[in-house]
Amino acid sequence: MKKSEIQGELWGKSPNGWAEIQEPLHKPFWEAMLNATKVGTGTSLLDVGCGSGWSCVLANERGADVHGIDVAEGLLSFAMQHVPEADFKLADIENLPYEDNMFDVVFAANSLQYSEDRIAALKELKRVCKPNGWIIAGLFGEPEKVDYRVVFKAVKDTMPGPPKGGGPFELSMPGKLESLFKVAGLTNIESGEVNCPFAYENFESFWYGNISAGPFQGMLQTVSESKLKEAVKEAVNCFSQDDGRIIIPQNSFKYVMATL
Repeated sequence: MKKSEIQGELWGKSPNGWAEIQEPLHKPFWEAMLNATKVGTGTSLLDVGCGSGWSCVLANERGADVHGIDVAEGLLSFAMQHVPEADFKLADIENLPYEDNMFDVVFAANSLQYSEDRIAALKELKRVCKPNGWIIAGLFGEPEKVDYRVVFKAVKDTMPGPPKGGGPFELSMPGKLESLFKVAGLTNIESGEVNCPFAYENFESFWYGNISAGPFQGMLQTVSESKLKEAVKEAVNCFSQDDGRIIIPQNSFKYVMATL
């Protein structure tokens, strides 16, 4: 199976928790990316890896003409409900079903890192972007600025062997994502970062939102949910409040953008 098909299957297994709890917590991240690319009335925007569509909701509220793609059909079904007037397609970031030079802004939040060939993916974003348009991609910042890293460590420690790939912070180090932009032929590169606190009513809410994510669903193929849940609960215990809430205060997200 292609990586995109694998990701589509994993993210589509149990989409409700992600759509209802975890994805909406990224609002400050999306707002920063939309502000940076000056999305407003009449902007034609393609959201690449739109998930359940909450970022599309924000773009739509600004008056943008919204289009979105994702590899997970289960998440797209939520996006279609959240923004009925937008155009959504089941598609791969490396093979976008659009003509050249279609969009003012090509927006990829938490999606580029899941592609099989990141340079090919960025070249596709460039292809569908209009002259003088914006391409923007974002993901977790440096690990020391991300409190959520304790969750990643807990998950990794439960695995029977080392995980494949470069891990969740592979593209987070200074200059890494920017260098991919340059290799893909993108210029006029700028970057920024924003904090995105994660807050949950209690641990069960946290678990419902997070176990729904593709990486967690992938882990369940080798680790039992009870074992994973116990390890993660211990890891986030330091973020537990007296009233039972879980508040993870610092989660830096970075974004890199280029104009054509």
